Amino acid sequence: MRARRSCLAVPGSNPRFIEKAQGLAADEVFLDLEDAVAPAAKEQARENVVAALRDGDWSRKTIVVRINDVTTQWAYRDVVDVVEGAGDRLDCLLLPKVEDASHVVWLDMLLTQIEKALGLTRRIGIEAQIESARGLVNVDAIAASSDRLETLVFGPADFMASIGMKTLVVGEQPPGYGEGDAYHYILMRILMAARANDLQAIDGPYLQIKDVDGFRRVARRAAALGFDGKWVLHPSQVEAGNEVFSPSQEDYEHAELILDAYEYYTTVERRGAAMLGNEMIDEASRKMALVVAAKGRAAGLARERSFERPTMGC
Repeated sequence: MRARRSCLAVPGSNPRFIEKAQGLAADEVFLDLEDAVAPAAKEQARENVVAALRDGDWSRKTIVVRINDVTTQWAYRDVVDVVEGAGDRLDCLLLPKVEDASHVVWLDMLLTQIEKALGLTRRIGIEAQIESARGLVNVDAIAASSDRLETLVFGPADFMASIGMKTLVVGEQPPGYGEGDAYHYILMRILMAARANDLQAIDGPYLQIKDVDGFRRVARRAAALGFDGKWVLHPSQVEAGNEVFSPSQEDYEHAELILDAYEYYTTVERRGAAMLGNEMIDEASRKMALVVAAKGRAAGLARERSFERPTMGC
């Protein structure tokens, strides 16, 4: 599982931003050929992206390119030029405005053809962005459409427009909604489809880039549900994203202790349930601990405590 706590959007038409992104602590960087690039700049942006993939230092990052959606005249050339030019440096392609499983199938098939033609041994993954009512209604089929899929991504701005939500502030609650969360059903729908197909789930951007406290508040909502990360649009949001979507050191240590203790009690003492301090642990505890431990390891956390086996006879 790739770390995707913070997924930094970088316009493919801006070489300065592309260069700066290489030194930031974002888990994922996606070079954008879609909404962040004006129609007249699409071709030059492709060239910029290929050059950056080939010549840049993207070590320890997940590298993604967001192509244009399948209904546009740019999509197929985005795929061909980027993969033929730098497919061996690429982790995933991000497909926006996915409304039907056939969109993902198209990209999967085109990638397969290019990889075979080039003899690429590095298989390129797919991220699918859900940005409309139709996409959400079809999200289960989309999530199951290709074994290249790695994650589902929520695209809030286009989604809000597609359902006629009464607000212009992306990520905040619409005026008049009252208490509760207008996005809860949307996020849970995407999360269920993702988890049912062993995919990651990524929340969309928070456009008030100077309001880091607001970003943290909205990011915590998604993290509490179980999302793996969030898009970031500015370097100031990267640290906050990494923090919010990482388990605390205490929770990470606890998860690792549960895993060690459960392994000991089930293999050495052959018990299906046991006590870890004042806490009873069993198979369900192990499953929950696996999730937290995996996120902690992906975040680079290190253990400071180890499980002490009980003294025989005590």
